[in-house]
Amino acid sequence: MTARPPSDHLNYWQAGLSSVPSEVWRNQDCAVLILADNDLTEVPAALGRLRRLHTLDLGHNALASLPAELGALAGCLTRYLYVHDNRLTALPDALCRLDRLGYLNAGDNPLGRLPEGIGAMVGLVELRVQRAELTVLPASVGRLRRLRELWLGGNALTALPDGVAGLGALRVLELRDNALPQVPGALRGLPLLRWLDLRGNRIGDLPAWVADLPALEKLDLRWNAVDDAAAPVRALRARGCVVLT
Repeated sequence: MTARPPSDHLNYWQAGLSSVPSEVWRNQDCAVLILADNDLTEVPAALGRLRRLHTLDLGHNALASLPAELGALAGCLTRYLYVHDNRLTALPDALCRLDRLGYLNAGDNPLGRLPEGIGAMVGLVELRVQRAELTVLPASVGRLRRLRELWLGGNALTALPDGVAGLGALRVLELRDNALPQVPGALRGLPLLRWLDLRGNRIGDLPAWVADLPALEKLDLRWNAVDDAAAPVRALRARGCVVLT
């Protein structure tokens, strides 16, 4: 009988694992590795040997750190990286070497901050860092010129860096349940922004320039103190934008 070739798709979802099976490291053709919803507390440095891996799901585990060898996957890890709902207190600087990665979800971890070098991840199209105890964003986030969706809800942000004005491809910006006292001025020139979620912040006034955001289709201002009859609200509704107050 001819032996089956190793699969390039390894799925260990909800397998009750406390460690990564050794067979993973023997499969050098692995392109998709799913280890979500287990009891993993660490990922071995051997991860860096999987040089064909384009998708990695480590979500819903008990990881306190990620191996620096993750950076060795810069040439192949191009599609998805899920590390959400773990116990990560920091993302390794080596993560920023993944300059071709398109999607990163690092939410639901007590991170406190993002790496200063995250702006080097220029391939990102979608970045999710919700409920991660963030108080500030690195200025370099403005270098993510391909970013279309940025999800930052449930943090403690009081402002956004000026560099956010450089996110010219951004379509979706979710900032609900933060501590913003005003609409960040860095959003003023975003030409493609369609959906802006500002629910549950501390915003009292809506600046006039919000009505000039050319692509805005939905603005959610619920659980703030913005007047429903404010001039920018009326102007947006007059052109067909959905505004919730």
